[in-house]
Amino acid sequence: MKDPYEVLGVAKTATPEEIRKAYRQLAKKLHPDLNPGDKHAEERFKEVSAANELLSDPDKRRRFDAGEIDASGAEKAPPQGRYYREYASGAGHPYASAEGYADFAEGTAIFAELLRRSREQAREQARRAPGADLHYELHVPFLDAVNGAVKTITLPQGGTMDVTIPTGVEDGQVLRLRGKGAPAPGEGPPGDALVQIVVEPHRFFTREGDDILLELPITVKEAALGGEVRAPTTTGGVMLRIPKRSSTGDTLRLKGKGVKTRRGAGDELVKLKIVMPKEPDAEFENFLAGWTPPAGYDPRKEM
Repeated sequence: MKDPYEVLGVAKTATPEEIRKAYRQLAKKLHPDLNPGDKHAEERFKEVSAANELLSDPDKRRRFDAGEIDASGAEKAPPQGRYYREYASGAGHPYASAEGYADFAEGTAIFAELLRRSREQAREQARRAPGADLHYELHVPFLDAVNGAVKTITLPQGGTMDVTIPTGVEDGQVLRLRGKGAPAPGEGPPGDALVQIVVEPHRFFTREGDDILLELPITVKEAALGGEVRAPTTTGGVMLRIPKRSSTGDTLRLKGKGVKTRRGAGDELVKLKIVMPKEPDAEFENFLAGWTPPAGYDPRKEM
């Protein structure tokens, strides 16, 4: 398999956040739903997912960097030592043929015992080896990702599995469900289920770190005179005070109304947008026609 750092296009010194960001960008570009019938994109998506799974796991990443496992996560065989026979040369050398080892015959019993123990240990490890990890993808509504929820996955082999979505889960995050993978071939424990989260977009909200962003339409009167309006949040509506003489683009902050994580709670940032009436309003238009801006007022003077 390819080097996971090369697959994601990051340096070996990349931080977890840089790895997560690179994976998200590639996953969104290569997702099979966006590239129907494109086998190359499908294979690249699998490579990118496998690379992210390895590098997003601190223990697997450490072992890969140390050369203990390969890019697929499989254990690497220890390097084989060179036998003395490789250094033998020339006819008549005592170790150039099997006869040269006759002087070791008396010690074969202890070597045989060591080999027997090694085989028994290998069999015991195989008997206790865990089952394989199983990979799933779960699409989660935006509000469920922010507030947490319990979702059910329908398994390919039949049956279902409940997945607890933690509060504030991020797009692309992988949840590990211990013991929910494939059963072991021997007497070992089952593998784990690795569930990759795909957060679906919301009609009004977007997320930036732990903050929630919202564009809120207001009337000309509300912008000019100020007042209280109802603003949606991810947990329900709240009353928001609009300052007098507000303009489109002004941003108000709702403290603690963002995403709640172990780091704390983010804020909701409400960007105001003045929306004119779509239907004709003669009274309003007559008022504006007779309105004279104050001296020195020029909204474009900075341009």
